[in-house]
Amino acid sequence: VKSKNKIDIAAAAEVVWDKLADISNWPAWQKGVTHTVVYGEIKEGTRFDWKAGGLSFKSQIHTSIREKEFGWTGKILGASAVHNWYFEEKENKTIVTIEESLQGILPSLFTRYFQKILDSGIRKNLEELKEAVEGK
Repeated sequence: VKSKNKIDIAAAAEVVWDKLADISNWPAWQKGVTHTVVYGEIKEGTRFDWKAGGLSFKSQIHTSIREKEFGWTGKILGASAVHNWYFEEKENKTIVTIEESLQGILPSLFTRYFQKILDSGIRKNLEELKEAVEGK
């Protein structure tokens, strides 16, 4: 199951990056995230645990290129995910693109359900990030 979406945020890529890469502060602006623990600096290879929607995730940062790309992998019972964020600064705004994929037995068995959840989750992530950065 794969999904991709993007949004324009009225802020510099540095501001958007700082908000997203501050994993410890996700619960402050992502309504579904209730808990995060980061085991080290924000860089490739760093692991973090988090809870969202009542589920616990174990994740690891695989890409950390300041103001350009940020991504992680995550695992939960029956599924694994790859989540990538891309930042493009253009005309006093940042275009943020998310790509996410889910693999595993559950996404394979319930493809339509997981596609719907993934598409709506990505839209919500983008909207919450925009609101958190723009302060609206």
